[in-house]
Amino acid sequence: MLDEILSSKRREVEAARARLPFEELQARLAHHAAERSFRAALDVPGRLSLIAELKRKSPSKGMLRERFDPVSLAQNLQEAGAAALSVLTDEPFFGGHLDFLRDVKQFTELPVLRKEFIIDPYQVYEAALYEADAVLLIARVLPEPLLVRCLQVAVRLGLEPFVEVHSEAELEIAVRAGAHVIGINHRDLTSFQLDLRLSERLVPRVPAGKLIVAESGIQTAEDVKRMQRLGVHAVLIGEALMTAADPAAKVRELFSGVW
Repeated sequence: MLDEILSSKRREVEAARARLPFEELQARLAHHAAERSFRAALDVPGRLSLIAELKRKSPSKGMLRERFDPVSLAQNLQEAGAAALSVLTDEPFFGGHLDFLRDVKQFTELPVLRKEFIIDPYQVYEAALYEADAVLLIARVLPEPLLVRCLQVAVRLGLEPFVEVHSEAELEIAVRAGAHVIGINHRDLTSFQLDLRLSERLVPRVPAGKLIVAESGIQTAEDVKRMQRLGVHAVLIGEALMTAADPAAKVRELFSGVW
Protein backbone atom coordinates (compact mmCIF):
# COMPACT_ATOMS: atom_id res chain seq x y z
CA MET A 1 0.00 0.00 0.00
CA LEU A 2 2.80 2.43 0.83
CA ASP A 3 4.39 1.80 -2.58
CA GLU A 4 1.02 2.44 -4.23
CA ILE A 5 0.57 5.71 -2.32
CA LEU A 6 4.06 6.90 -3.21
CA SER A 7 3.56 6.05 -6.89
CA SER A 8 0.37 8.10 -6.80
CA LYS A 9 2.27 10.99 -5.19
CA ARG A 10 4.90 10.98 -7.92
CA ARG A 11 2.17 11.27 -10.55
CA GLU A 12 0.46 14.04 -8.58
CA VAL A 13 3.64 16.09 -8.27
CA GLU A 14 4.34 15.76 -11.99
CA ALA A 15 0.81 16.94 -12.80
CA ALA A 16 1.06 19.83 -10.33
CA ARG A 17 4.38 20.96 -11.82
CA ALA A 18 2.77 20.95 -15.26
CA ARG A 19 -0.08 23.19 -14.04
CA LEU A 20 2.12 25.52 -12.00
CA PRO A 21 5.86 25.40 -12.78
CA PHE A 22 8.20 25.32 -9.79
CA GLU A 23 9.76 28.67 -10.64
CA GLU A 24 6.36 30.38 -10.69
CA LEU A 25 5.38 28.71 -7.41
CA GLN A 26 8.60 29.92 -5.80
CA ALA A 27 8.02 33.44 -7.10
CA ARG A 28 4.55 33.56 -5.56
CA LEU A 29 6.06 32.73 -2.18
CA ALA A 30 9.09 35.01 -2.32
CA HIS A 31 7.93 36.97 0.73
CA HIS A 32 5.91 34.28 2.48
CA ALA A 33 5.73 34.02 6.26
CA ALA A 34 3.51 31.63 8.23
CA GLU A 35 1.01 33.45 10.44
CA ARG A 36 0.71 30.99 13.33
CA SER A 37 3.34 29.05 15.24
CA PHE A 38 2.59 25.33 15.25
CA ARG A 39 5.38 24.62 17.74
CA ALA A 40 4.36 27.34 20.19
CA ALA A 41 0.73 26.20 20.12
CA LEU A 42 1.75 22.72 21.27
CA ASP A 43 4.43 23.68 23.77
CA VAL A 44 2.28 24.62 26.77
CA PRO A 45 3.95 23.81 30.12
CA GLY A 46 1.92 21.38 32.21
CA ARG A 47 -0.65 20.68 29.48
CA LEU A 48 -0.91 17.79 27.03
CA SER A 49 -1.90 19.41 23.73
CA LEU A 50 -4.23 17.98 21.10
CA ILE A 51 -3.62 18.03 17.36
CA ALA A 52 -7.05 17.17 15.97
CA GLU A 53 -6.91 15.50 12.57
CA LEU A 54 -9.46 16.03 9.81
CA LYS A 55 -9.55 12.80 7.84
CA ARG A 56 -12.46 11.47 5.80
CA LYS A 57 -11.11 7.95 5.17
CA SER A 58 -7.99 5.85 5.52
CA PRO A 59 -6.46 2.88 3.65
CA SER A 60 -6.61 0.73 6.79
CA LYS A 61 -10.18 1.53 7.94
CA GLY A 62 -11.97 2.77 4.82
CA MET A 63 -14.57 5.52 5.13
CA LEU A 64 -14.47 7.17 8.54
CA ARG A 65 -16.99 9.97 8.06
CA GLU A 66 -19.53 10.13 5.25
CA ARG A 67 -20.74 13.66 6.02
CA PHE A 68 -17.43 15.49 6.03
CA ASP A 69 -17.44 19.27 6.42
CA PRO A 70 -13.84 20.22 7.29
CA VAL A 71 -14.62 23.81 8.32
CA SER A 72 -17.47 22.87 10.65
CA LEU A 73 -15.43 20.03 12.14
CA ALA A 74 -12.43 22.29 12.63
CA GLN A 75 -14.49 24.97 14.37
CA ASN A 76 -16.06 22.42 16.71
CA LEU A 77 -12.68 20.91 17.55
CA GLN A 78 -11.20 24.34 18.20
CA GLU A 79 -14.02 25.08 20.64
CA ALA A 80 -13.42 21.70 22.31
CA GLY A 81 -9.82 22.63 23.09
CA ALA A 82 -7.65 21.47 20.19
CA ALA A 83 -4.34 23.34 20.02
CA ALA A 84 -3.71 22.67 16.32
CA LEU A 85 -5.29 20.97 13.34
CA SER A 86 -3.92 18.31 11.02
CA VAL A 87 -5.51 18.35 7.57
CA LEU A 88 -5.18 15.40 5.17
CA THR A 89 -4.63 16.66 1.64
CA ASP A 90 -4.29 13.30 -0.12
CA GLU A 91 -7.46 12.69 -2.17
CA PRO A 92 -7.32 9.11 -3.53
CA PHE A 93 -6.46 7.33 -0.27
CA PHE A 94 -7.65 9.69 2.49
CA GLY A 95 -10.44 11.73 0.89
CA GLY A 96 -8.59 15.00 1.45
CA HIS A 97 -7.89 18.06 -0.69
CA LEU A 98 -5.46 20.97 -0.70
CA ASP A 99 -8.38 23.40 -0.57
CA PHE A 100 -9.25 22.07 2.89
CA LEU A 101 -6.05 23.64 4.23
CA ARG A 102 -6.98 27.14 3.15
CA ASP A 103 -10.63 26.77 4.13
CA VAL A 104 -9.81 25.55 7.63
CA LYS A 105 -7.15 28.22 8.09
CA GLN A 106 -9.53 31.02 7.14
CA PHE A 107 -12.32 29.97 9.49
CA THR A 108 -10.37 29.01 12.62
CA GLU A 109 -7.65 30.57 14.74
CA LEU A 110 -5.47 27.44 15.07
CA PRO A 111 -2.20 26.57 13.30
CA VAL A 112 -2.69 24.02 10.54
CA LEU A 113 -0.48 21.08 9.56
CA ARG A 114 -0.45 19.75 6.01
CA LYS A 115 -0.69 15.96 6.52
CA GLU A 116 0.62 14.43 3.32
CA PHE A 117 3.15 12.02 1.89
CA ILE A 118 5.77 14.60 0.97
CA ILE A 119 8.28 13.28 -1.57
CA ASP A 120 9.41 16.54 -3.20
CA PRO A 121 10.20 20.10 -2.01
CA TYR A 122 7.51 21.24 -4.46
CA GLN A 123 4.88 19.94 -2.03
CA VAL A 124 6.38 22.02 0.79
CA TYR A 125 5.95 25.15 -1.34
CA GLU A 126 2.40 23.99 -2.12
CA ALA A 127 1.69 23.73 1.61
CA ALA A 128 2.79 27.34 2.06
CA LEU A 129 0.71 28.47 -0.92
CA TYR A 130 -2.40 26.93 0.67
CA GLU A 131 -1.64 28.64 4.00
CA ALA A 132 -0.36 25.73 6.09
CA ASP A 133 1.71 26.58 9.17
CA ALA A 134 3.48 23.22 9.36
CA VAL A 135 4.27 20.32 7.07
CA LEU A 136 4.64 16.59 7.73
CA LEU A 137 7.94 15.00 6.68
CA ILE A 138 8.07 11.21 7.06
CA ALA A 139 11.49 9.70 7.73
CA ARG A 140 10.34 6.34 6.34
CA VAL A 141 9.49 7.97 3.01
CA LEU A 142 12.31 10.48 2.52
CA PRO A 143 15.99 9.53 2.11
CA GLU A 144 18.01 11.54 4.61
CA PRO A 145 19.44 14.10 2.14
CA LEU A 146 15.95 14.78 0.76
CA LEU A 147 14.51 14.98 4.29
CA VAL A 148 17.13 17.60 5.16
CA ARG A 149 16.38 19.54 1.98
CA CYS A 150 12.60 19.53 2.58
CA LEU A 151 13.17 20.55 6.21
CA GLN A 152 15.35 23.46 5.15
CA VAL A 153 12.79 24.58 2.56
CA ALA A 154 10.05 24.49 5.20
CA VAL A 155 12.11 26.60 7.61
CA ARG A 156 12.93 29.08 4.85
CA LEU A 157 9.20 29.47 4.15
CA GLY A 158 8.38 29.89 7.83
CA LEU A 159 6.68 26.49 8.15
CA GLU A 160 7.33 24.14 11.07
CA PRO A 161 8.79 20.80 9.86
CA PHE A 162 6.96 18.01 11.74
CA VAL A 163 9.23 14.98 11.27
CA GLU A 164 7.59 11.60 11.79
CA VAL A 165 9.51 8.49 12.89
CA HIS A 166 8.73 4.84 13.59
CA SER A 167 12.04 3.43 14.83
CA GLU A 168 15.22 4.24 16.71
CA ALA A 169 17.12 4.63 13.42
CA GLU A 170 14.54 7.06 12.03
CA LEU A 171 14.63 9.04 15.27
CA GLU A 172 18.39 9.43 14.90
CA ILE A 173 17.90 10.69 11.34
CA ALA A 174 15.26 13.22 12.48
CA VAL A 175 17.59 14.54 15.18
CA ARG A 176 20.52 14.80 12.75
CA ALA A 177 18.30 16.65 10.29
CA GLY A 178 17.58 19.27 12.93
CA ALA A 179 13.90 18.58 13.60
CA HIS A 180 12.43 20.44 16.60
CA VAL A 181 9.02 18.72 16.45
CA ILE A 182 9.19 14.92 16.29
CA GLY A 183 6.15 12.70 15.79
CA ILE A 184 6.26 9.09 16.96
CA ASN A 185 3.86 7.18 14.72
CA HIS A 186 2.56 4.02 16.38
CA ARG A 187 1.38 2.75 13.00
CA ASP A 188 3.87 0.91 10.78
CA LEU A 189 3.33 2.43 7.32
CA THR A 190 4.30 -0.83 5.64
CA SER A 191 2.06 -3.26 7.55
CA PHE A 192 -0.38 -0.69 9.02
CA GLN A 193 -0.08 -2.53 12.36
CA LEU A 194 -0.30 -0.48 15.56
CA ASP A 195 1.98 -0.61 18.59
CA LEU A 196 1.46 2.01 21.31
CA ARG A 197 4.51 0.62 23.11
CA LEU A 198 6.68 2.35 20.51
CA SER A 199 6.42 5.63 22.41
CA GLU A 200 7.66 3.86 25.55
CA ARG A 201 10.80 2.87 23.64
CA LEU A 202 11.43 6.09 21.76
CA VAL A 203 10.44 8.92 24.12
CA PRO A 204 13.44 8.34 26.43
CA ARG A 205 15.73 8.53 23.38
CA VAL A 206 14.53 11.95 22.24
CA PRO A 207 17.06 14.66 23.16
CA ALA A 208 16.01 17.34 25.61
CA GLY A 209 14.52 20.43 24.03
CA LYS A 210 12.59 18.59 21.32
CA LEU A 211 8.79 18.66 21.19
CA ILE A 212 7.34 15.13 21.05
CA VAL A 213 4.00 14.20 19.48
CA ALA A 214 2.45 10.72 19.81
CA GLU A 215 0.45 9.69 16.73
CA SER A 216 -2.01 6.94 15.73
CA GLY A 217 -4.02 4.42 17.70
CA ILE A 218 -5.01 6.74 20.55
CA GLN A 219 -8.62 5.73 21.09
CA THR A 220 -9.45 6.00 24.79
CA ALA A 221 -9.00 8.29 27.79
CA GLU A 222 -6.57 5.72 29.21
CA ASP A 223 -4.50 5.91 26.00
CA VAL A 224 -4.31 9.69 26.42
CA LYS A 225 -3.26 9.38 30.06
CA ARG A 226 -0.67 6.78 29.08
CA MET A 227 0.91 9.20 26.63
CA GLN A 228 0.83 11.96 29.23
CA ARG A 229 2.66 9.74 31.72
CA LEU A 230 5.36 9.11 29.11
CA GLY A 231 6.03 12.83 28.90
CA VAL A 232 4.96 13.60 25.34
CA HIS A 233 3.94 17.19 24.68
CA ALA A 234 1.02 16.48 22.35
CA VAL A 235 -1.09 13.73 20.84
CA LEU A 236 -2.39 13.63 17.28
CA ILE A 237 -5.84 12.02 17.13
CA GLY A 238 -7.88 11.48 13.97
CA GLU A 239 -9.85 8.25 13.71
CA ALA A 240 -11.38 8.40 17.21
CA LEU A 241 -12.67 11.92 16.48
CA MET A 242 -13.79 11.35 12.90
CA THR A 243 -15.81 8.24 13.77
CA ALA A 244 -17.55 9.92 16.73
CA ALA A 245 -21.08 11.21 16.30
CA ASP A 246 -20.00 14.32 18.22
CA PRO A 247 -16.24 14.93 17.82
CA ALA A 248 -16.20 17.76 20.39
CA ALA A 249 -17.82 15.52 22.99
CA LYS A 250 -15.26 12.85 22.12
CA VAL A 251 -12.44 15.31 22.85
CA ARG A 252 -13.92 16.01 26.28
CA GLU A 253 -14.23 12.27 26.93
CA LEU A 254 -10.66 11.51 25.87
CA PHE A 255 -9.15 14.33 27.91
CA SER A 256 -11.28 13.91 31.04
CA GLY A 257 -8.91 13.94 33.98
CA VAL A 258 -6.12 15.40 31.81
CA TRP A 259 -7.40 18.93 31.24
